[in-house]
Amino acid sequence: MKKISVLSALLLTACVTINIYFPAAAAEKAADEIIRDIQGITPQKTEPEASLPDWQVSIYQLIDTAINVVVSPAQAAEADLNIDSAEIRRLRATMEARFSSLQPLYAAGFIGIQADGMLAVRDAGSVPLKDRNQVNRLVAAENADRQALYQAIANANGHPDWAAQIKSTFAARWVSNAQSGWWYQSSGSWKQK
Repeated sequence: MKKISVLSALLLTACVTINIYFPAAAAEKAADEIIRDIQGITPQKTEPEASLPDWQVSIYQLIDTAINVVVSPAQAAEADLNIDSAEIRRLRATMEARFSSLQPLYAAGFIGIQADGMLAVRDAGSVPLKDRNQVNRLVAAENADRQALYQAIANANGHPDWAAQIKSTFAARWVSNAQSGWWYQSSGSWKQK
């Protein structure tokens, strides 16, 4: 019996706990990519910087090799977030197709981005009566797809519990990627970007 207790104690002390933290920076990058794709925004290309002469590059490579011989390089994997699954692709395509109907509503100020990243009809009275049902349907469909997208991203990464954090990250990125003139909620009130 004593052997079992000693063995148990050794096993307990040998256990390693690995905490999987939510990759916030990767989530922001993924959110920006998805939002820009949905909105049809192409990233601005930057001018490449002037390259170093070949002899300087060779010297830097030699120094790097010498340092790596003395000090072994540590390889840290950058946190990544999987945003490619059949469900995510389907949701992105649906949202991208819907965006052309939402864009004039954003521009007219009929809809805005709430603090939680979901859409809302800002002032139903300003929406022409004949268009109100269509606007409400578009907003409801968009919100359902946004919620499904956040859950699909969490599921694709093996962490269904991340859905709330992904939603929170996207909420900030929807506002950040909003076009000039669009409305968003901040501190409980509507503001125009």
